[in-house]
Amino acid sequence: MVLEVGADDDSEADAVRLGARIRAYRAMRQMTLRDLAGQAGASPGFISQLERGHTSASIGMIRRIAGALGLTVADLFSESDIVAPRVMRRSERPELPTGPGTRKYLISQRPLQNLEMYSGEFDPGASTGDEPYTHGDSQEILLVLRGRATLWIGPSESASSYELEAGDSIEYRTSTPHRVVNESTEPAEVLWVISPPTPA
Repeated sequence: MVLEVGADDDSEADAVRLGARIRAYRAMRQMTLRDLAGQAGASPGFISQLERGHTSASIGMIRRIAGALGLTVADLFSESDIVAPRVMRRSERPELPTGPGTRKYLISQRPLQNLEMYSGEFDPGASTGDEPYTHGDSQEILLVLRGRATLWIGPSESASSYELEAGDSIEYRTSTPHRVVNESTEPAEVLWVISPPTPA
């Protein structure tokens, strides 16, 4: 069965609110209509109509749009805008899948709005992976909290390396291939800050 948002008169107001939230989150992520449409598998015209509450969307399409925005479907339908402080205990940080010897945790709570933050822990010799990676085109800052870490920036065959000690930071675009390696003999802890949040 296909469920639709905005399919009848009774849900018209809901469709307008949903469209406004999609538009607001897209603007926060500095995504164009074409960017969002491409990642969600839709046309820019359809996304424009949806943002204005002039058309309906299947639940499958809403899931793809939410994913492209780095959100859950529940985030898109939430009526509350977060204004109160939200505490996240260290033990409650969601852990992301990573390579051996590396642990990465999300610090910023969803729905992500203007920025996202991650904490990373690297055992000696561990890294974010053998190959550099990219994600969106945002501003990213890597801050070393403990130990030493080496940031490699650029394609594998021509990457430049930057060795950072505790307290050092480096800024770059997430669209530039990059990877982090702990080339020392001691554990390292880092912090990533990204603005605006990049698509999931």
